[in-house]
Amino acid sequence: MKLHKIIGACLLSGLCATGAFSREVISFNDGWLFKKGPFATDVMKAAAQWESKWTEVTIPHTWNAKDMQVKTNSFYEGAAYYRKTYVIPETMKGKRLFLRFEGVGTCTEVYVNGYLVGTHKGGYSAFVCEIGEQVKYGENNEIVVKADNTARPDVIPVNHSLFGVYGGIYRPVSLVVTEPCHIAVEDYASPGVYITQKNVSKSAAEVNVKVKLDNASLQPETLELENAIYDAKGKLVKKHVRSLELTPQGMQSYTASFQLKRPHLWQGRKDPYLYKVVSRLKQEGRVIDEVVQPLGIRKYEIVAGKGFFLNGEKYPMYGVTRHQDWWGKGSALTNQEHDADLAMIMDIGATTIRLAHYQQAEYMYAKCDSLGLIVWAEIPFVNRVTGQEWDNAHQQMRELVRQNFNHPSIYIWGIHNEVYHPHGYTAALTRSLHDVCKTDDPDRYTAAVNGYGHAEHPVNQNADVQGMNRYFGWYERKIQDIKSWVEGLEKNYPWQKLMLTEYGADANLEHQTEYLGDALNWGKPFYPETFQTKVHEYQWSVIAEHPYIIASYLWNMFDFAVPMWERGGVPARNLKGMVTFDRKIKKDSYYWYKANWSKEPVLYLTQRRNVDRERKETSVTVYSNIGTPVVYLNGKPLEGIRKGYTEVHYVFDKVTLVQGKNILKAVVSYQGKEYVDEIEWNYTGEKNRGTVVHENKKEHAGW
Repeated sequence: MKLHKIIGACLLSGLCATGAFSREVISFNDGWLFKKGPFATDVMKAAAQWESKWTEVTIPHTWNAKDMQVKTNSFYEGAAYYRKTYVIPETMKGKRLFLRFEGVGTCTEVYVNGYLVGTHKGGYSAFVCEIGEQVKYGENNEIVVKADNTARPDVIPVNHSLFGVYGGIYRPVSLVVTEPCHIAVEDYASPGVYITQKNVSKSAAEVNVKVKLDNASLQPETLELENAIYDAKGKLVKKHVRSLELTPQGMQSYTASFQLKRPHLWQGRKDPYLYKVVSRLKQEGRVIDEVVQPLGIRKYEIVAGKGFFLNGEKYPMYGVTRHQDWWGKGSALTNQEHDADLAMIMDIGATTIRLAHYQQAEYMYAKCDSLGLIVWAEIPFVNRVTGQEWDNAHQQMRELVRQNFNHPSIYIWGIHNEVYHPHGYTAALTRSLHDVCKTDDPDRYTAAVNGYGHAEHPVNQNADVQGMNRYFGWYERKIQDIKSWVEGLEKNYPWQKLMLTEYGADANLEHQTEYLGDALNWGKPFYPETFQTKVHEYQWSVIAEHPYIIASYLWNMFDFAVPMWERGGVPARNLKGMVTFDRKIKKDSYYWYKANWSKEPVLYLTQRRNVDRERKETSVTVYSNIGTPVVYLNGKPLEGIRKGYTEVHYVFDKVTLVQGKNILKAVVSYQGKEYVDEIEWNYTGEKNRGTVVHENKKEHAGW
């Protein structure tokens, strides 16, 4: 954003002090040239290759938008280069200049005019490079970025197995310009401002604001630091001002404390009220830097066996998980795609979201703040341990925490997902990452996720919360075994803070059948949507009855790319989403959760894609959260309605179809309005496309 836009926005909100402040954040997304490898190792061939044709691109950009999504294990992982020329004006002499990258997949080298200015390992967190020493003012400067998404044993994730790490500069780039004295930019690319809160209630709250300052002037500077809290309308609530002498010897931290009376609490989806904290650095009365951060005043509490509490009141944790990639776009998304995903997550009635399995776009966390979605944020320590990822896991953990510290929506830091052998090393790394979180942020919870379903596994119990991924009926045992599993944990480990962090089944919309067992052979290519629906109908009903499961996260909100897989008749695809990869079709399971979770009226007849019926005598299922539906078959009302697993679940058994076309129509009158849903089935004789039933009696622990 240009300086004049920042000032304009501040003036409109009543936040801008007298006089212009100096930080300028300039979009750096346009004007890039791109060249993908592989590159020759021979110097002469490499030089010729370097000078050949480049492609014009705009950031966000990835080179894997198609090849990771259409064919199994057939995508480019390796090096690619981005090039850009940019004139740094003479007016910026004496300033500090930083390039800030929000996300590059995966390992990055940044050069300015042939000089290396920074490196970074990790595809999901932001990083900054100071470039002032290498630029030429008033002239063209060449910026070159090397990005390489080759899987490495020392950088998490260490493979492309659970999801693909898309190569490229796939999130925004900015040029940040500050005065020599400024609010820290290089503190792990964080805002340099850390807001904490204590003793939160309806009557009072304590808010502390820590600001990190940096001085590159080579002499102590007399400054004034102002921290102010504004309400949602831009009205000043409280202000704290202190004078200081800032040494040039290292970053310095300064804290302001506020006592707020009768604060307007952040209440999740019900009332996601946001204050703003504005930190201003002044010199001789002039604002020389300013950072604005969100403040949602809230208290999170997890009570083993009872549930999750927001501001002292029990709060339902209706959870989904989200992978960020889109069909045809990969991870190179704009805010439009993020908004579309969030709109569906809100529509389904979710109250909490697990952003899996990596740090996601800054925009996502900010929007969750304003929408009232409670967020699980995590690092990509998944799937496999190599013994070489210790340092990088710590780096990415610290980046996640510091960069997202002030988002009130985040309640938990995720440390790992389904990593095991060697157990001693993995447990030690988990404990160390937990300590990183607690050192930087003692007020939030930590979680580690295991694919095994028993509390005593050697890598468990090394974080505040134990997450378990369970796929009953899909990868192991029968659909109904979720009940005995959770009841066993309730009995034997009542002290355990447990979350069901993944559950579900795949669904290929081209695969439909009425013949369903209680366990599917996922190794066969037939993945019927109707089986996914059956899994979610039963398993949600068990989850809803067991507050011991503090939060549950269905896997997944959207289908996503898995470039190493070929399952369910679709290459490179995980089909466990409630919504298709292109975001065009909502599966039956989507409406199951919307009916159970949302306050919006839902009336929905299931199996609308299972048009070619296999049985003359069949059943009809309706989801309705607005009362008992009346259902007509070819104009005649059906009889014998019964309740299914929850209050919104209605079933008609032994419904007899006619030869040929059959029209089903569901009707409910609710609050003076008639709601109608209608589908068409076709029956031409008995047949059986049935699911291949197979119960894996061994415990499944992930990939």
